[in-house]
Amino acid sequence: MSAKRPNFLVIVADDLGFSDIGAFGGEIETPHLDALAATGLRLTNFHSAPACAPTRAMLLTGTDPHIAGLGTHEEVLAKSQRGKPGYECYLNERVATLPELLRDAGYLTLMSGKWHLGSTLETCPATRGFTRSFALLPGAANHYASSPKAGTGFPKQDTLYTEDDAFVDLPADFYTSDGFTTRMIDYLGERTDKAQPFFAYLAFSAPHWPLQAPDDLIAKYRGRYDAGPEALREERLARLKQLGLCADDIKPHPIVAKNKPWDEMNAEERARSARTMEVYAAMVERLDWNVGRLVAHLKETGDFDDTLILFMSDNGAEGALIEAVPVFGPYLMDFIDRHYDNSLENIGRPNSYVWYGPRWAQAATAPSRLYKTYTSEGGIRVVAFAAGAGLARRSEIGHAFSTVMDVMPTLLELSGTRHPGAAYKGRTLEPMMGASLAPYLAGETPDVHPHDAVTGWEFFGRRGIRKGDWKAIWIPPPEGTGDWQLYDVARDPGEIEDMARVEPARLAEMLALWDDYVEKVGVVMVPIAT
Repeated sequence: MSAKRPNFLVIVADDLGFSDIGAFGGEIETPHLDALAATGLRLTNFHSAPACAPTRAMLLTGTDPHIAGLGTHEEVLAKSQRGKPGYECYLNERVATLPELLRDAGYLTLMSGKWHLGSTLETCPATRGFTRSFALLPGAANHYASSPKAGTGFPKQDTLYTEDDAFVDLPADFYTSDGFTTRMIDYLGERTDKAQPFFAYLAFSAPHWPLQAPDDLIAKYRGRYDAGPEALREERLARLKQLGLCADDIKPHPIVAKNKPWDEMNAEERARSARTMEVYAAMVERLDWNVGRLVAHLKETGDFDDTLILFMSDNGAEGALIEAVPVFGPYLMDFIDRHYDNSLENIGRPNSYVWYGPRWAQAATAPSRLYKTYTSEGGIRVVAFAAGAGLARRSEIGHAFSTVMDVMPTLLELSGTRHPGAAYKGRTLEPMMGASLAPYLAGETPDVHPHDAVTGWEFFGRRGIRKGDWKAIWIPPPEGTGDWQLYDVARDPGEIEDMARVEPARLAEMLALWDDYVEKVGVVMVPIAT
């Protein structure tokens, strides 16, 4: 790396499963991501929030989402949470963002992709430090430009996307992964001072539902998943072991799902289920192709060797049966029936609207337990790697515990930028809670956090607290027991052997730490329907 300050490229995939890309055990064709990961440092113990908006808040502020304003999603904000600190559902004034501080330090700050940190022009990326930005504001939308129009109950398309400080319409040929990448390449191409370092944040909305992809890519995977999700799970677990990404004797958590297992489905049900996975795979391959386009651009401009690349998913794979979600599910299904064509031959096209469900998701999160929105490892342990400039640990696999809150302190340290501390531009700030990965990336330390560091999670009332290798979780039935459970995740990463009764004193300690976490970050609990 040259003496100049490094560029930063942070790429976030939306709902990507732990083993979806080839470098992490997957069968989907992802040669560009695999090439980066192979020369970099694969992180097997990297943790997010259980869902997308809280993770993005952690990434861009270095602190807990309940402090930063994203204690929950705007779409599910409870009456008891409205008006409470940390539940603004946008990045609040108690935090300084990574792009704000890097811009102040002389960086060009660029963003393209999903925002989900504020749904208005007053809370869009242009207001939180990005010099240029092209953003999908909400958490999900059609991946193609076509979508139902006003009056159908969903937001109008012309209030979904912003460029800088204004709403914009989409070109007719728009597809999210292509469009986001093209706009980022355009922004990088507009640079007038080639010596100015940049922070580029490319936040894909793929492979989040609705599952939609180009026909030719879907056709590539036709028949690939006809053995079903359970078979895919075994295939990927074997590959994870072969790659050294998990222990040979690991015990995966059993599949937990309300929908039918493969061997109980009829031929039509199997065909439809396999097709959703084919589309999902096509979306992941298209995302990878776009990463390749961006990397090629950086190499053409001579920026690649000066750029640190961080890649991650925002949470575990999405396994929800959306149709079964109370209130929202029936409404959405009625909406889809009226405005989309989900016939088998049409699944994956712009006017279809499908998801793939908990069994395919657990093929991707295995050996971990469950998937997105849960505080078990399947919801928060995500695919991640670092590659490029400033990385001493190359072609390695790292098992140290880390979280997405560590990204901001890492990039601040590597850029020589100080966090302002308790005040910023007349605002009182909360401190960052993350730790810098820089010494770990440089091979100077074996760990990122002290072994007794404490990390908490809460989402939809599901709870988790971790100290060292011990983790306590509370998940209501039917996916959980409704009691606190205790696991030694170093010895039992599948969270199978509940140690709560064996280690009552340790559980009591963990529950006290949970209470401290709730008070520290301002969690507002809501009743959980079981």
